[in-house]
Amino acid sequence: MDFTQAQEYCLSLPEASIDYPFGPDVAVFKIKNKMFGLLSTSGPKGKELGPNYAGHAFINLKCDPEEASMLRDIFPEVLPGYHMSKKHWNSVVLVDSMPEKEIERLIDRSYGLVVKGLKKAERLQLELHYPLEELYK
Repeated sequence: MDFTQAQEYCLSLPEASIDYPFGPDVAVFKIKNKMFGLLSTSGPKGKELGPNYAGHAFINLKCDPEEASMLRDIFPEVLPGYHMSKKHWNSVVLVDSMPEKEIERLIDRSYGLVVKGLKKAERLQLELHYPLEELYK
């Protein structure tokens, strides 16, 4: 999955929006004004994402802390969230070795976690308009 595919997938989720508060190279994806993803065109230079991934696009995604740790053990492309809470966010480097379906699953999980954390009225409004399996994949 590349930058454009990740962007299109994030925007395909119900009522997802995009914003650029950090400049044109960093897309922030939100649901009801709450961020569920941050996509950057190129990773930071240096040790933050590792020398193998410097310059590659990456996406920060919210994750359950236990799952976040397991994912980091399984996939070398999944790292602690760059400039985010390392406990609740992962950075996924968008390289060919990372399975596309797994990236989609991680985006869906991040989106679902954020929807679950919305104010009750906002969450219920979404649940009334969209099938639960679309919101909580």
